[in-house]
Amino acid sequence: MKNRRKFLEEAAALTIGGALLSNAGWANSLFAKKALPAPGIQLFTLFNEMDIDTVGALQKVAAAGYKNIESAFSKQQGFYGKKPKEFRALLNDMGMEWRSHHVIGRPFKMPPNAKIPNGPDGKPISIPVMKNLEDNSQEFVDQVAEAGVPYLVCANINITTGDEIKKSAEVLQRAGEQAKKADVQLAYHNHATEFDATDGIVSYDYFTSQISADIMKMELDLGWVFKAGRNPVEIFQKNKGRFPLLHVKDMTTAGEIVPFGEGAYDFKDTFKHLDIAGTEYFFLEQDFPKKPFENIVTSVQNFDKFKKTL
Repeated sequence: MKNRRKFLEEAAALTIGGALLSNAGWANSLFAKKALPAPGIQLFTLFNEMDIDTVGALQKVAAAGYKNIESAFSKQQGFYGKKPKEFRALLNDMGMEWRSHHVIGRPFKMPPNAKIPNGPDGKPISIPVMKNLEDNSQEFVDQVAEAGVPYLVCANINITTGDEIKKSAEVLQRAGEQAKKADVQLAYHNHATEFDATDGIVSYDYFTSQISADIMKMELDLGWVFKAGRNPVEIFQKNKGRFPLLHVKDMTTAGEIVPFGEGAYDFKDTFKHLDIAGTEYFFLEQDFPKKPFENIVTSVQNFDKFKKTL
């Protein structure tokens, strides 16, 4: 015969369980799969177009259905010629949110044997002298903090020698500490070369081991990870919760960067493991597209079809 205490425990469990299951809201909150973030875009996709007509370009981005914005360095001062709060207000007025901003890590120099890429007109793009984290980190932090942007991302940094990798880690450490004091989170964006060994050092592993996750998160560029022959899910598992931002870049087998859904990469397994990554936002990106505005529409439409398969 059951004692009084056991009877009350079972009765309470049945009552609570029944209430939860009978309430659709509670049931959904307990068992529903976490929704994907709204689609975002990295404005480097529109590198030339943003400088030619900032407002017009953003209107087309909004019309395509993008909600989250990651800005990039431009040929103009500030943020495409605008002050921090001014640029944020412009985005908000169009129904978009400014989530992140890209800067370069150290004074820009072309990699050995590399050529300046061509723009849509077939001519080499003009690369202006740009500020960088090594020389201007506090200025960058102050600007994004003023605008209320949560993430400051190092888009690239010098890693062509072992000494450069170590120096770059020092730059990132200092910038991350400055960002943390301003309630801004520093993140690092990879290319394929971070997974190569340079003087016996793999820069991606060096950065993640030498700089703590609270000082620097990672923005994993999936296209470059696939290009490097790596598995994003394995990278997530090695540094769980360290990837609040993702770049979604598709490529052909020949290495041409194309609109999402028109390349050779399979992103399905990666997107099924975003809970391990800790992802908050993702940004579709295509470097120097030949038909920029047409391509950003293609990418977001293809992604909308893709997410229904998850």
